[in-house]
Formats: sequence, C-alpha cells, structure tokens
Amino acid sequence: MDEGNSTGNNLIWALTTLIIVAIIAGALFYSGFLGKAVNNDKEVDINVTVPETK
Repeated sequence: MDEGNSTGNNLIWALTTLIIVAIIAGALFYSGFLGKAVNNDKEVDINVTVPETK
C-alpha cells in the first residue's frame, strides 16, 4: 500500500517548499528587513516664475 512516500510526491513537496521560501525571502528583502530597501523616493526640482507686472 502506498503511504505517500513516492518520488513524485517528494518532488512536488520540495518544489512547493522552495517556492514558499522564495516568496517569503523576496518579501523580506523588498521590505528592507534583509537588505537595503528599494528607494522609490524621487526628487523633482520645480522652479516657478511669475511674470513682472508694470
């Protein structure tokens, strides 16, 4: 009787575990917990001029 210990079943569980770990590691890295956070701040230099009135 097969108790779920086949090679195919082990491969599926190994891939599932790797995908879950990669998702968690990516989320932690993107949040800045594991490394430098992604800086989405952009500086905009705006110079506003008003025409002179006579």
